[in-house]
Amino acid sequence: MASLSGLSEELGDIEGQISDIFRALSNGFQKLEKIKDSNRQSRQLEELTGKMRECKRLIKEFDREVKDLDYKSDADTTKMLNEKKQSMIKELNSYVALKKQYASNIENKRIDLFEGPGEGFAEDNGLLASNMSNQQLMDQGNRMMDETDQAIERSKQVVHETVNVGTETAAALKAQTEQMSRIVNELDSIHFSIKKATQLVKELGRQVATDRCIMALLFLIVVGVVTIIIVKIVNPHNKDIRDIPGLAPPAPSRRLLAYPY
Repeated sequence: MASLSGLSEELGDIEGQISDIFRALSNGFQKLEKIKDSNRQSRQLEELTGKMRECKRLIKEFDREVKDLDYKSDADTTKMLNEKKQSMIKELNSYVALKKQYASNIENKRIDLFEGPGEGFAEDNGLLASNMSNQQLMDQGNRMMDETDQAIERSKQVVHETVNVGTETAAALKAQTEQMSRIVNELDSIHFSIKKATQLVKELGRQVATDRCIMALLFLIVVGVVTIIIVKIVNPHNKDIRDIPGLAPPAPSRRLLAYPY
């Protein structure tokens, strides 16, 4: 254990816990041999089984820690750790086999116990029947038949309730299935509507873009016309700008010379 602690404190701790469990298992099975009551034996065996599960978990942790140390340990150390792990597994398997043996013995004892009283009851019932009169036997038989009929009626009631529950469950499942189908159809409709709305939005966007281009072009035309009008009014003798039909400046009025007669 000291050598394992030198390699890894975690390995040393795990080995110590496993050793403690093995000692507890050894003492537990020795104690189990001295117990005669089958119920106490079962409880003791369950406790030992729990310890074996814990030991198995610790061996797995030990194996993981050994694998983590592979990259920084030499071949001899790795071999020693693997042999240690195999020794732990072998010892644990011996306790598992011992547990199975005790469990089988306890089960056989229980079968013997159940069969023993049954045989005694059968003999007692035979002796009791031999001491009863015919009328008592008939009354006993009728009573047993009544009890059987009542048990059958209870069984029928349970079956009837089970069938009702099954029917209600099937109806609820059918209703939920139909509701899910409606939801799926509504989702499909919503998806189609969203897709259609997206297409309309795109078309409106294109129309708005076209309208903006047209408005911009018209604005430029109006600005050009207004500019030409202003320039023509300010400088009517500018020959570089052609007259706009209907907007030509007025011709100068001619003055009539008065001649004396």
